[in-house]
Amino acid sequence: MRKIGRGKYSDVFEGVNVMAGAPCVVKILKPVKKKKIKREIRILQSLAGGTNIIQLLDVVRDSASKVPSLVFEYVNNSDFKTLYPTLTLDDVRYYIYQILRALDFAHRNGVMHRDVKAHNIVIDHAARKVRLIDWGLAEFYHPKKEYNVRVASRHFKGPELLCDQTDYDYSLDLWSLGCVFGGMTLRREPLFHGRDNTDQLAKIARILGTEQLHAYLDKYGLRMSSELAAAVGNQPRRQWHRLVTAENQHLVVDDGLDLLDRMLRYDPAERVTAAAALRHPFFDSVRVAADGSGADRDGIASDGGPAAGHQASNRSGEPANGSESATARAGAPDEGEHCAADGRSPAASETRADGVDAGEPEACGGAFPPHAARSMAGEPRPGDDSPAMSLDAMNDLVPDATRGGGGPFSGSGMGSLQAVVS
Repeated sequence: MRKIGRGKYSDVFEGVNVMAGAPCVVKILKPVKKKKIKREIRILQSLAGGTNIIQLLDVVRDSASKVPSLVFEYVNNSDFKTLYPTLTLDDVRYYIYQILRALDFAHRNGVMHRDVKAHNIVIDHAARKVRLIDWGLAEFYHPKKEYNVRVASRHFKGPELLCDQTDYDYSLDLWSLGCVFGGMTLRREPLFHGRDNTDQLAKIARILGTEQLHAYLDKYGLRMSSELAAAVGNQPRRQWHRLVTAENQHLVVDDGLDLLDRMLRYDPAERVTAAAALRHPFFDSVRVAADGSGADRDGIASDGGPAAGHQASNRSGEPANGSESATARAGAPDEGEHCAADGRSPAASETRADGVDAGEPEACGGAFPPHAARSMAGEPRPGDDSPAMSLDAMNDLVPDATRGGGGPFSGSGMGSLQAVVS
């Protein structure tokens, strides 16, 4: 048994389900605010069975500390630093498509991941299996609610986090995945390599330019500090094809650059949704392989452009989610470690940095802004709308580890799951 990850909020071990004789991953949480633990459990429960979302097998509680441990499915993951340089264009298409499916499912269920990055995408390349993991910073979305901007890891933070726009939404995840996609296809990992949050925005501006940055800030009534403005300066927009080199040209096609451009927009309202991105021509070959047809599905434009219900068509120039402007921010530190990835193999274990949750008010359900509801097929499925769980109820929900299994998500024989770690 091996320790395969660590972070500020958890230690992660490869374990064994002794009842099934199969490997599993055990995420042993460190003492943190109970509402944070409850939120992570509730989100994982609401996403149970979701496409390419890590499967929570059980929850147990240490009899001494009373802190829960989460037991997940095991994925024979390859370190992305080793895997990504070996990927073909078809591989990139396939894996980005699968993560978009995971985000589409989460967003349909009212959940923002808020920490999409290469470390949190585990891939068993031989089995073509991919999972989006580590939902410790995830949150249910509610229109007009202001959220903490001190989430995500620095190199994957969207401009809304770097510019203190608290009323963000699902589009944050599309920016972060765009950074992963750009890193894969352009062989730049990370795509935007800032030394700190100020330098991170400056690195973004060196490619996307400052004209659209100022347009975004003006639209939402945001202002940069003098330090940030000086670091960003005045930069022209660089075209994506200027980043094509002999090393990455075999991974670059026009459709791919078009999708990348639609994901990496300053204005969250202008970013492609996960549902619309799935219909982009870049993924035509993936869809043909999956269902034998490249035909349009779910009523979403297959030209890669905004569908009839896309975000931008509903906002009419108003600030995102109807908020006037950003307000005072929480004073929690932005730099530090967060819990390690849930399904990670030892090769990919690495201490997390930058993704600190500052302890937000708990939300118990998710909701959809009008643009999200109209840009997806069928009616959106909001998250758990039940009242907040009491601490006593959570204690009843999570059994002591010494008693064995019976966790809240036990099923199909998992009621007596016992995980052994060392």
